[in-house]
Amino acid sequence: MSFVVFTVEGPPQGKGRPRFRRAGNFVTTYTDQKTKTYEATIKAWAQRAIGSGSPLEGPLSVDLYIRMGVPASTTKKRTEACLQNAELPTKKPDIDNVIKIFLDAMNGIVYKDDTQVVRLSAKKGYSLVPGVDVCVVQI
Repeated sequence: MSFVVFTVEGPPQGKGRPRFRRAGNFVTTYTDQKTKTYEATIKAWAQRAIGSGSPLEGPLSVDLYIRMGVPASTTKKRTEACLQNAELPTKKPDIDNVIKIFLDAMNGIVYKDDTQVVRLSAKKGYSLVPGVDVCVVQI
């Protein structure tokens, strides 16, 4: 059984919606720069984690733990509640958009295609150090 584990530090971001631009009689789509930059960051961490190894093959399980930063305006008592999971983050980014950007960014690096993912688990919680912990396991 093979696996890849890595962490992307920094505030988690979701995948942005595709943007549209008219060019004469044609409409083209493009990805916003913020999404491109975050995807590049994920790819760099994934490449570092897999090293010179080849992408995983076969069915895979992906686990994501999305660590949201505790808002600076919270009181000490509320911060403690956030860190003990008594209060959970219900603000942006949406969990499904974070999942999407990670699955897309790992294509061709951690696995050949995200169609290999047959099991997925994701959780959002508060942390003093924001980031996303990723674990991909070959089933």
